[in-house]
Amino acid sequence: MLRLKHINKIFNEGTVDEKIALGHVNLDLKKGDFVTIIGSNGAGKSTLMNIISGVMQPDEGSVEIDGAIVNQLKEHQRAPLIGRVFQDPMAGTAPSMTIEENLAMAYSRNKPRGLRVGVNKERRELFRKHLESLHLGLESRLTAKVGLLSGGERQALSLLMATFTQPKVLLLDEHTAALDPARAALITNLTKEIVENSGLTTLMVTHNMQQAIDLGNRLIMMDKGTIILDVDPDQKKSLTIERLLKEFERLRGEKFASDRAVLG
Repeated sequence: MLRLKHINKIFNEGTVDEKIALGHVNLDLKKGDFVTIIGSNGAGKSTLMNIISGVMQPDEGSVEIDGAIVNQLKEHQRAPLIGRVFQDPMAGTAPSMTIEENLAMAYSRNKPRGLRVGVNKERRELFRKHLESLHLGLESRLTAKVGLLSGGERQALSLLMATFTQPKVLLLDEHTAALDPARAALITNLTKEIVENSGLTTLMVTHNMQQAIDLGNRLIMMDKGTIILDVDPDQKKSLTIERLLKEFERLRGEKFASDRAVLG
């Protein structure tokens, strides 16, 4: 479903500030894989997500989604194939528009655009049904401005908007990091429920090691622009934070260092 072949990305090439953001990364996700990604700061996690979504282009290599190479497609052209939720609850939604208008935009991602058609009676009932699955009471607030919602409510809405058109690939970019523990737990549980029920092929970046272990069927660790560890489903069942840290130390000969890492 998602295949990255020899992805290479260098920033400021040929200068004193040259940095290898990604060094010939290869990654292959089957349909329904839910892969969590961890790594220290500067490991290349966000660059990887940006290249998959089309925000950046790789210097070398190919991005393949559902059997088609999408390198030449810009971000908006990949939108029908990809759902993405960002760390910032303010991103991914239009605060001056209502909940139903935001949902209408998301619903039209792979259809002809037009809000007038998007918020008709039939669509409104569909939106209400999906909102009910969030258990936040948003189904009764369809005409409320999104800017009035709490951070947790906005992130739940962003998650719904990114997934209810069944994208080929779902990208979750530290989407619980900016929330308080209670709201982060809510979004984590919603993520697990939505991804598993829909069978979405998912990549999730997180600094929370326990979250990375608990969610999904695979875990990869990145460091200095490369994938240094790929934990398969059988290994992941018995994985612990302690074992993960020891494996990093074994592979790199140094202790895992990240001022943003959450160990539990």
